[in-house]
Amino acid sequence: MLKDLFDASRVHFWRFAASGWLPKRWLLRSVPPEPTRHARTGPLRIEVVSHCWKYSHLLVYQLSSLVLDPPEHAEITMTVFYASEDAATRDLLDFIGGHGVPGVRWNWQELPPSYLFRRSIGRNRAALQSDADWVWFTDCDVVFGPGCLDSLVEALQGRRDPLVFPRSERVTTLLAEDDPMLRPGSRWSLRTMDAERFTERELSRATGPVQITHGDVARALGYCRDIPVLQEPVQRFAKCYEDRVFRWLLDTPGLPLNVAGVYRIRHVAKGRYAGAVEARLRGGMRKAQERRTSK
Repeated sequence: MLKDLFDASRVHFWRFAASGWLPKRWLLRSVPPEPTRHARTGPLRIEVVSHCWKYSHLLVYQLSSLVLDPPEHAEITMTVFYASEDAATRDLLDFIGGHGVPGVRWNWQELPPSYLFRRSIGRNRAALQSDADWVWFTDCDVVFGPGCLDSLVEALQGRRDPLVFPRSERVTTLLAEDDPMLRPGSRWSLRTMDAERFTERELSRATGPVQITHGDVARALGYCRDIPVLQEPVQRFAKCYEDRVFRWLLDTPGLPLNVAGVYRIRHVAKGRYAGAVEARLRGGMRKAQERRTSK
């Protein structure tokens, strides 16, 4: 109990710091200077980094989109961090891994659950090990529509920015757990989304699902690498406060770019919560927040 409180206080310290109250130059290394970052043109190597814990019914759309509509002007490494204890996700990765897709390399990375539950651990490992020109840190509820990644390649030509993001995304309403879109059936199959169920909205910063980082920056800084508490395993899925800290470390909210075909499936039920009661509570809070936002 005391350790949990201590760890929470450490996380909140970095949230406080990321609000602008502390200059990061006092504590952490700087972003590599712009002239040292490569300005790549032509086809690009992009690594997409995703996590999945009991969200296989969402991840199937993300991975299917790469099988059904692979990019023509990018080499994609699709990295998914998962735990073997999540049998449904493990089976989905086995199914998808059987599909050979030109220009796409599957990279399944197994972690113990306690390491998976702190999302910045996997993101940091991927960042430090990546050989890509750009790294897209995303969530498994994001789907790449037709032409999405080729559109991203076009927008990134010759750029050296440390962090970019799509100017807009298309999202569903909060889908209930029994919505047909979230029920994969008894056997895995490639799935396509119903684009009519999505509406467009503007984005103002590089939030967790749409943090696209220059590869040279990723390799130099990792993902919150120098903040110990954000690299420590936890016993339940940690709130993803590291998104905000990461933007602070890069000293930018990100640069918006015109990227077509970014979709995100919004959903009430959260697989990461430990029990049914907590899941219902969180779902109720999300519905209430949705009603306030719509007003």
